[in-house]
Amino acid sequence: MVKELMHDPIFLAAKSEPATKDDIETAKDLLDTLTAHKDGCVGMAANMIGVRRRIIVFDNEGTYMTMFNPEIIKKSGPYDTEEGCLSLLGGPRRCKRFRTIKVQWQNEDFSTRIRTFSGWTAQIIQHEIDHCDGILI
Repeated sequence: MVKELMHDPIFLAAKSEPATKDDIETAKDLLDTLTAHKDGCVGMAANMIGVRRRIIVFDNEGTYMTMFNPEIIKKSGPYDTEEGCLSLLGGPRRCKRFRTIKVQWQNEDFSTRIRTFSGWTAQIIQHEIDHCDGILI
């Protein structure tokens, strides 16, 4: 179900709790909401729809991907960039990102996965994990 977007910076600045198997429906809602905003959005975290759980969804080179409890375990190639966010009012903001990241997460079966991402996909994942950590760009 498509959910309303959260814009409260106090809510968004709070760290998210670990996701569990009870959060599968939230992940579906999050993906529905991202799909509804696909013209202006490439990734979302659960707190953007008012749920403080470590769940992100994003466009992975044309295919949507869901991660439960994502953590960056390695990063390299820092660079400065600007990003916008549907949850934050105003234009793009400056931030630091890394060209390559290694991420550990759980899939929909809550099996642990580890994979390296680079480029645009890595930037999207970093932005959404920042949401989970209560970091506003």
